Amino acid sequence: MKLPLKGIIPPIVTPLNNDNEIDEQGLKKLIEHIISGGVHGVFLLGTTGEAPNLSYKLRKEFIAKACAIINKRIPVLVGITDTCFEGSLEIAEAAKNAGADALVIAPPYYVPMAQIEMVEYLEDLVPQLPLPFMLYNMPSCTKMHLTLDTVKRAKELGAIGIKDSSGDMFYLYSLIEEFKDSPEFSIITGTEIYIPETIIHGGHGAVSGGANIFPRLFADLFDASEAKDMEKISILRDKIVQIGNKIYNVGKYTSKHIKTTKCALSVMGICNDYVAHPLRKFNEPERKQIEQNLKEINL
Repeated sequence: MKLPLKGIIPPIVTPLNNDNEIDEQGLKKLIEHIISGGVHGVFLLGTTGEAPNLSYKLRKEFIAKACAIINKRIPVLVGITDTCFEGSLEIAEAAKNAGADALVIAPPYYVPMAQIEMVEYLEDLVPQLPLPFMLYNMPSCTKMHLTLDTVKRAKELGAIGIKDSSGDMFYLYSLIEEFKDSPEFSIITGTEIYIPETIIHGGHGAVSGGANIFPRLFADLFDASEAKDMEKISILRDKIVQIGNKIYNVGKYTSKHIKTTKCALSVMGICNDYVAHPLRKFNEPERKQIEQNLKEINL
């Protein structure tokens, strides 16, 4: 895997037939859809991939099947975040055996941790990892906003970058400034609307859930941002806003981002829209709304 890691890296959904079975045909279609759309990598078992809701057995099966389909065409990152230390190592080993390229680590969720405890956790975990790792800052799900000092210590331990999904642009710019003299350390945004600012100011890419649905749009926005083509950026950003308004905003609950993405992919004939328990997929009214809204988005 070439460093720094750059470009559009979709956190792909985990296509399911039920809680215990991968939708294999859907997974193949999804991977070919995003690769043909020009993405630069793939992130398995992230938030959009419902990782915490899947059994270890299913996670390992998903990693193996996805890596086999991708077959080294693009880099593969695998999320190993867990409340169980040994569980994280188990998934890390499965990722290595399947041929993945790197791991992604967010703070363990449930019991709130202090920054020093996160550093100590990394100091214990990282020496046992079989692959390079990237940090994942996701305060809304982990109760922790990684400080610059924590990120710096992670880099000293070998981190190859950070994905920031805080939505805090000042923090994002602070990361870019802090690591501007570390050209192999990737600053990746998880906030789709920030892609141009991230790239223009010296960041490297985005983990974009919308690239499951419209990979070419996000790849084109990345290219326009690298070229600093402000006219094209403006046009493409309007499309990103449409996706936010017409896809992500369907439904009532916080979990709707996962449901809308899977539902849109199902409407497009790419994969099943089954959502792992404890959640449920959309009912027919929401599905019809997604179907109508997809028709209205002019790409």
